[in-house]
Amino acid sequence: MDKVNSKIVIVMPAYNAEKTIKETYSEIPQKFRKDIILVDDQSQDNTIETAKRLGIRVFAHTRNLGYGGNQKTCYWEALKLNPDIVVMLHPDYQYDASLIEELVRPIEQHRFDFMFGSRVQNRGSALSGGMPKLKYYINRITCVLENILLGVNFSEHFSGFRAYSKKVLETVPFQRFSDDFVFDQEMTISALNYDFKIGEIPIPTRYHEKASSIQLIKGSKFILETFRTIFIYKLHKWGFIKSKLFL
Repeated sequence: MDKVNSKIVIVMPAYNAEKTIKETYSEIPQKFRKDIILVDDQSQDNTIETAKRLGIRVFAHTRNLGYGGNQKTCYWEALKLNPDIVVMLHPDYQYDASLIEELVRPIEQHRFDFMFGSRVQNRGSALSGGMPKLKYYINRITCVLENILLGVNFSEHFSGFRAYSKKVLETVPFQRFSDDFVFDQEMTISALNYDFKIGEIPIPTRYHEKASSIQLIKGSKFILETFRTIFIYKLHKWGFIKSKLFL
């Protein structure tokens, strides 16, 4: 794949992103604005109208399908455009979209198949960027346990700024994954199951009052489902079961 000719499609899974979509879009380098897809998951604000005014291609769900369900539509529609790489960017202005080129470069160079931006490569930058202390320590503890169980050494597992090669999206059975927040974890674990190479780059931590954030009850459910998915993955690898998530 020639870097100059790589086709990059950006997808934004959106829910009530009216207040942040313009700021997010403004950081996307001009060269990457040709193919942007926003999937609206039954927002209660003017996300759709705002995105259309920016020239973004919009797909609207007729009912709320959840975070994972939203991403399924994102990738399904992105693959129709025959991309080389698909970037998933939360439209809540938490992630620095100006770093897209750095995020996709290792995939273009065939060094990695799947990249994500890490907000927590050190404690100082994470907390100074506004990440709540409780969220930071939960992130750290969960990350350490996931790394041990999965045999990896990532500095974060929860990033909403990711890039996938076309081959990853055509291989992992993402349509079988959860419609809930654990979808991202299933993507990562499934990619590892297929021996795809995953890398990360450091990105600024940017928490603010308009950014979306998973609440305590949903967050607890997400963490429990994450470790349940890892348990199923280990049983699958050891040959005790055959899981549809990893076939």
